[in-house]
Amino acid sequence: MKLSVPGRTTAAGAVAAVTLLAGGSMATAAPAPESAVAAAPDIPVANVKAHLAQLQSIATANGGNRAHGRTGYKASLDYVKAKLDAAGFTTTVQQFTASSRTGYNLIADWPGGDTNQVVMSGSHLDSVTAGPGINDNGSGSAAVLETALAVSRTAYHPTKHLRFAWWGAEELGMVGSRSYVNGLSTANRAKISDYLNFDMIGSPNPGYFVYDDDPAIEKTFKDYFTGLGIATEPETEGDGRSDHAPFKNAGIAVGGLFSGADYIKTAAQATKWGGTAGKAFDACYHRSCDTASNINDTALDRHGDAIAHAVWQLSS
Repeated sequence: MKLSVPGRTTAAGAVAAVTLLAGGSMATAAPAPESAVAAAPDIPVANVKAHLAQLQSIATANGGNRAHGRTGYKASLDYVKAKLDAAGFTTTVQQFTASSRTGYNLIADWPGGDTNQVVMSGSHLDSVTAGPGINDNGSGSAAVLETALAVSRTAYHPTKHLRFAWWGAEELGMVGSRSYVNGLSTANRAKISDYLNFDMIGSPNPGYFVYDDDPAIEKTFKDYFTGLGIATEPETEGDGRSDHAPFKNAGIAVGGLFSGADYIKTAAQATKWGGTAGKAFDACYHRSCDTASNINDTALDRHGDAIAHAVWQLSS
């Protein structure tokens, strides 16, 4: 998640619009009746943490970070892309320019589904230069990746078309996601029915915050957590500070999850969620200590499963 500091947004170069795929259905089992909503699979937290370990290793080998325009970012993108290519996704790498450095977005489309109704899930893949960015935002990136891989493992046949994205230069002011949205034609923007954003979902002193932008998406997430007996709160700390903002500004329905950054957990929140009152949700936010040890496994597990639940519910 980017810092809320004025003047940090930089102009991005134009990028080409992604062409919507019109893949056919795959020849396996017959699809479920339209009235049935397929149940999402469990997202193994061990798999998500394995991706985080890889991102940590990449940062360690590349100057301690995975920031825009640095070798660690491109190596992170190459890691995610290789996983998706092997799983049968059609991937596209988009280039843009920010702060005189080349940046990259990665877009992955799952063949099939109605390409006039696209359910899109995304997260920013870049870190700040100060550290490896494992919670911010390796956590969201790894969980979105594992959800995409679960789509492949289960040979899921959604009614709507599924698209996943990993954004560059979010920490400079949502540059990559804004470039993507600005590069879409009016017609292709209209085909995105939902954009789901996941920026920091494994905070070590976690909260359970749900974006309150689109009521239907919000309800999908809130109902899931209610089923776990977990109360949620509206997400306010990150309003306008992450990659959902360009989509929302373009009139696209947005939603998402967040486990907290540098705001302080209140006594009431600690009673509700556990953890430590009077301490930041993530004391290592934008610091060198945002490493693989800066993750709450329970929060990461719950949020990962919630992502899959929403993807399946909204695309069925």
